[in-house]
Amino acid sequence: MRCRLVQSPWANSFRLTSSRLPSRSIYTHFRTISTSPDSPSLDTSTIARAGALYQQEPPPFTTPTLEKRPQTLTEKIVQRYAVSLPEGKLVRSGDYISLSPAYCMTHDNSWPVALKFMSMGATRVRNPRQIVFTLDHDIQNTSDANLKKYQQIKTFAEQHSIDHFPPGRGIGHQIMVEEGYAWPGTMCVASDSHSNHYGGIGCLGSPLVRTDAASIWATSRTWWQIPPVARVNFTGTLPPGVTAKDIAVALNIFFKSDVLNHAIEFTGSEETMASLFPVDKTLERWLRDKATEAAILNDRTTRLRITHERVDELFANPLTADRDAVYAKQLYLNLDTLAPYVSGPDSVKVGTPLHKLAPQHIKINRAYIISCTNSRASDLAAAAKVFKDTAKANPDTPPKIAEGVQLYIAAASAPEQEAAEAVGDWQTLLDAGAQALPAGCGPCIGLGIGLLEPGEVGIRVGHREAQTYLASPEVVAASALKGVISGPDTYKVPKNWSGVEYGYGTSAEATTENKLSNFLQQMESLIERVESTETPGSEVDILPGFPEKISGEILFCDADNLNTDGIYPGKYTYQDNLSKEEMAHVCMENYDPQFGSITRPNDILVSGFNFGCGSSREQAATAILAKQIPLVVAGSLGNIFSRNSFNNALMCLEVPRVVQRLRTHFTSPSSNDTKRQLTRRTGWTLTWDVKRSLVEVQEGEGGERWTEQVGELSRNVQEIIAAGGLEAWVKAELGKG
Repeated sequence: MRCRLVQSPWANSFRLTSSRLPSRSIYTHFRTISTSPDSPSLDTSTIARAGALYQQEPPPFTTPTLEKRPQTLTEKIVQRYAVSLPEGKLVRSGDYISLSPAYCMTHDNSWPVALKFMSMGATRVRNPRQIVFTLDHDIQNTSDANLKKYQQIKTFAEQHSIDHFPPGRGIGHQIMVEEGYAWPGTMCVASDSHSNHYGGIGCLGSPLVRTDAASIWATSRTWWQIPPVARVNFTGTLPPGVTAKDIAVALNIFFKSDVLNHAIEFTGSEETMASLFPVDKTLERWLRDKATEAAILNDRTTRLRITHERVDELFANPLTADRDAVYAKQLYLNLDTLAPYVSGPDSVKVGTPLHKLAPQHIKINRAYIISCTNSRASDLAAAAKVFKDTAKANPDTPPKIAEGVQLYIAAASAPEQEAAEAVGDWQTLLDAGAQALPAGCGPCIGLGIGLLEPGEVGIRVGHREAQTYLASPEVVAASALKGVISGPDTYKVPKNWSGVEYGYGTSAEATTENKLSNFLQQMESLIERVESTETPGSEVDILPGFPEKISGEILFCDADNLNTDGIYPGKYTYQDNLSKEEMAHVCMENYDPQFGSITRPNDILVSGFNFGCGSSREQAATAILAKQIPLVVAGSLGNIFSRNSFNNALMCLEVPRVVQRLRTHFTSPSSNDTKRQLTRRTGWTLTWDVKRSLVEVQEGEGGERWTEQVGELSRNVQEIIAAGGLEAWVKAELGKG
């Protein structure tokens, strides 16, 4: 299957992911079960959020012998960090669990988290070795207020014996990797949306909100829903001039929303995966160098976490997915056909092959080689090589960045800058006219000097009225040198190149045998889901007083990407004195002014895909609760909204099928009512059987009745909801002494 350029979906999944992403060279047949609204395979429910966990110094965990059921690599990692599971329980995608991660990282938001922690009544961090502070966001800000906050964070860390990395040491995610907190086969969380970065070394990483972080500080745990898992199958090898960064950029472009809120596992042959994303010999060499360095040099803080003994154990007993593990989606990309890509302007979901974009001579004003993704020593070396090669070709003319262009460089961490300085790459970039910034997030999040101004064009963050493109370090350097978006000319377009080969499935030849095998695997998976709901042992233990079933009429808000501003208008966000009744009155005001007059108590709110995207305001969840709506069901949920909802005792489910059925019945050309209503009373009933982890939908009087299995709501998570939310639960736990 050869596909043309299509817009993509991997937004944050790849934007700040390490150049080495999580993967294993595992050879297996896959079951393809779609959770995408526009994918042709069988449906499943409960798409979840991607994430990850593990504990500070390697905990003495053991994997118990459990019932035989194949697991993905993601599920196996989560199994290690899920706590208080029923005996013999094997976790799977969709399950809600209680999670005790290996590490929890916070950055400049550490002080707001500390305030939340103290407001819960906590006075002692439960496990200081589980917590890491890294100050990296606003490090160029020398105002009294910011310096005071940084001092408060440092003092708190010292009082509670928490590992603390000061401003200028580096970007938090880079520190988590190079200091050995993030480790292959483990799980780490961070109060930052880019924690999927840890996947670069095979560590499951997940973002959390501040309340979650405070809960972990106080109790060592929080709740988490295991996401659906997608597998990306790579074939072929990268052509000369094409890099792993091009893979990340291209995946965002080709698969528009296919892996939104998924965990992603990468696979391919040993030849294909060489120097890409696997836990392989390259990673082993790096870890052993770090272990040797820590053993020899007294000033290395990694000696507790990176040792030769731990590396021996990692590669002697590698954690892999089971051969017959079930995946929510399978995608493939033929690396033989890949070209350098540039995403943008202003979106990672749009992009163009460099050899088609360069002839447009798009002038740039600023260029950036920064961030935890694009400025390790290897990235800086790749950028410096562009200038060094130019100097060799023109020995009488020292290479300089183009007139009218400003090039900014900031290493991912201080050690990465030192490594670049040691081999001369840092100086090469400075000699060409680059401006050095401290190791931190800086322009990537719109803080400090070097931001794009209105009307400017940059290759790599800035003003909303500026245009931004994203590319590999080589392309950024070449663009800065020439003044227009261009490359180092190391890639040669193959004759008869007709696009990148990618698509759905494993890329195996579409023979009748393969098609039949794929169909049988899907049917087997479907049967497994049905059988699991009929097996008494699969029933969830229900907390006394917690409802075994939640039922109500479906109230349908037919919209995708309904953001938090549509749910709760921003103009009310900082009006802290609004009563519950007033919050209920303005709920959905920006989406549908008639919403309040249409709803009834105990309605089940159903909406489309990516519900609750946008800002992190908690009132988007509490306003829905104020309307006496106990349950939100969507095709998929925004990650932060989902966390804020459960943290405030609003329950949510992801059931794509119910959205598809509602749209087919009410707004398809074959229905009697094709006029789209923003908010519609449907006459349909949805019942969530919590005990059996089953959703039942009755499509109106005399209509079709169907069921869909969803993830298990564990007793631990029931306790959080019954307590009135995570903060109340933490207070209750602390009250137990």
